[in-house]
Amino acid sequence: MRRPYQMTLLVLSGLGLLHIALFTDLYLRYVKEGMRPLLIASGALLILLGVSDAVSYWRRRDHGAEHTDHAGDGHGHDHSTAPRAAWLLLLPALSLLLYAPPALGAYTASREPAKAVTQQDDFDPLPSSSPLPITLSDFTRRVQQDRSRAIKGRTVRMTGFVTSAKPGSNWFLTRIMISCCAADAQSVKVRIYGIQAPPANTWVTVTGTWRPSGTLGTGSAPAALEARSVEKVAKPANSYTDALPLTLTR
Repeated sequence: MRRPYQMTLLVLSGLGLLHIALFTDLYLRYVKEGMRPLLIASGALLILLGVSDAVSYWRRRDHGAEHTDHAGDGHGHDHSTAPRAAWLLLLPALSLLLYAPPALGAYTASREPAKAVTQQDDFDPLPSSSPLPITLSDFTRRVQQDRSRAIKGRTVRMTGFVTSAKPGSNWFLTRIMISCCAADAQSVKVRIYGIQAPPANTWVTVTGTWRPSGTLGTGSAPAALEARSVEKVAKPANSYTDALPLTLTR
């Protein structure tokens, strides 16, 4: 890869980063929200490096500097090259500008075990509101760790996307979370009973009660819900979080 192409690749990569981080929310498909300033700074730096390198390169060519840069070469050609594999970097650079891969969803979640929720020893009393808005992680902790069994009999409401289980059986309400980037993504799942599964990757809000099994407040109790209603909701802009239920669409 000759110098002009290297400079072009730097500029394209920088423009791609600025496109997804500065003008759209597409960066949320790759990294967590807090890394947006770093992506913007990286994109601007890549463009600056590409432009400054181009200016320096053409100035040397204009002053015949290529003869001194390549001792013994009397033809004045630019022989500074990068490995041929560097051409592969052109594909992700163009994809940032022209095509953004879809966010992780049911395909990924169905092939990985659910994330083990963090341990919690003390639980605050549950609000009296019904149905109770709750995240999938908090529901799982209440079912498996809350010795007071406060979740028993409570009607709860959770939001996530649909992940299919075996055909004709129950299904999973799922959220995918990332710590840094999509490469470390983990999922949390609640098994849903009582209502037929919507299409995979559909974002829904499910209302229901914990489905008794095992011993509530211990690890033997599954994170499962006997659903009373399932309503479709819009996909959130930042889908890699385990957030409270969204506003229902009508």
